[in-house]
Amino acid sequence: MSRMIRVAMTETRNAYGAMPAKVAQLDELEGRLEEVRAANVAHHQELIAEAASLGAQLVGLGELFTGPYFALEERVLWRGLSEDALDGPTITALRECARAEGVALVAPIYERCSRSARYFNTAVVIGADGEVLGRYRKTHIPAGRNEQGSFHETAYYEASDGELGAWPRNLSQNPFFPVFDLGFCRLGIAICYDRHFAGAMQALARNGAQLVLSPAVTFGATSRRMWELEFPVDAARQRIYIGGSNRSGSEAPWGQEYFGGSYFCGPQGRLEPLASRTELVIADLDLALLEGDSNSGWDLERDARDEIFEDR
Repeated sequence: MSRMIRVAMTETRNAYGAMPAKVAQLDELEGRLEEVRAANVAHHQELIAEAASLGAQLVGLGELFTGPYFALEERVLWRGLSEDALDGPTITALRECARAEGVALVAPIYERCSRSARYFNTAVVIGADGEVLGRYRKTHIPAGRNEQGSFHETAYYEASDGELGAWPRNLSQNPFFPVFDLGFCRLGIAICYDRHFAGAMQALARNGAQLVLSPAVTFGATSRRMWELEFPVDAARQRIYIGGSNRSGSEAPWGQEYFGGSYFCGPQGRLEPLASRTELVIADLDLALLEGDSNSGWDLERDARDEIFEDR
């Protein structure tokens, strides 16, 4: 028997229209970062409302969606976009939005932990009743360069500390990879660079995830090629659904081009999108297909020999 759910992701870029024209002028944004945040939150609230009107039960927003992707450089200014993951301005606004629209949300923000004063790249999970169900902190943090540009994420935030908090809806026994029971599905999150590590999707699947959302900001030829390969393979191996969302187009003043390409896939491959506009990717997922005989003849969990991969 079919157990269909409808889920959505956003594919967008910085919505603040008054960005400086040149990188050298970026410090002119000092004191205006609340305007940047507000513009992006408002833009995404519109997308959430549209997705909800089309029947989406869950909407996943893009990585660091409250501003431009600032990690193309190192600049103290961008610390000003960080906020508390439980009662900061973005989560406060989105809790009200979730409640008003009756839709669960995944909101990836730049977190400054009020208790430890440490910084993280964090996805906050909000239930359809507006309650914060928990958060996931990005576990793998990249720093490097490709043919299109460089990325300096380690300059802004650190890797997850495995602090799950007392989240009653978390089903996972792995302290780094929570799995949230949303009622209609069991949700895991792997942010951007996390997707390249084989153990991430495996940990989420083994702890009960049926759907994994992977919000990302990515560019370059290798990332583009792997974007098409990794999710379908992991979905088939782990028998889960995966939704990968990426930015699309370029952002001033850097002009870095993001290839977009957001999509959902499952064990049977890519899913047909149902979205009404390019900034929304919507799909129907049949959770019943994750249960029973997969018709593959495989039983990977039964036949796995994990001990042969352990370090000697």
